[in-house]
Amino acid sequence: MIEGVRIDRIEWRPDERGRLAELFRSDDGNLPSFGQVHVTTVLPGAIKAWHRHREKTDVLAVVSGMARLGLFDDRQGSATYGELMELFLGDHQPLRVTIPPGVWFGLKGYGEKEAVVVVLTDRPYDRKDPDEERWHPVANEIPFDWDRRDR
Repeated sequence: MIEGVRIDRIEWRPDERGRLAELFRSDDGNLPSFGQVHVTTVLPGAIKAWHRHREKTDVLAVVSGMARLGLFDDRQGSATYGELMELFLGDHQPLRVTIPPGVWFGLKGYGEKEAVVVVLTDRPYDRKDPDEERWHPVANEIPFDWDRRDR
């Protein structure tokens, strides 16, 4: 577990009409203050990686499909500096993951359909100062293997 990363199970409430899940509530003490909510998607087999924020906190939930989340702690002074972490999120694993500033992260789509990812950030995106760094998904210093592992 990377220091500062928080994982919360998403509770679905089904009834005869469908399902409902509360992803983000302003009175949830486990979430950062609200800045922006946006939706991104990841196609099966596509990789959206790597990026991190200097100051911004991201909270991710895959609400349809499946995605593999890779995390890498590159924060000097962190108790988990240099550690990798992976999680599978989505239809079969309804989780909400909080990613603190300075932690590199990326997603890879899995399965037959596009993964739909809802993202809450504690501050809105600023086009003049986007508060992000990006690295190539594979050609970088992060020792994470995106290949499928059939065991």
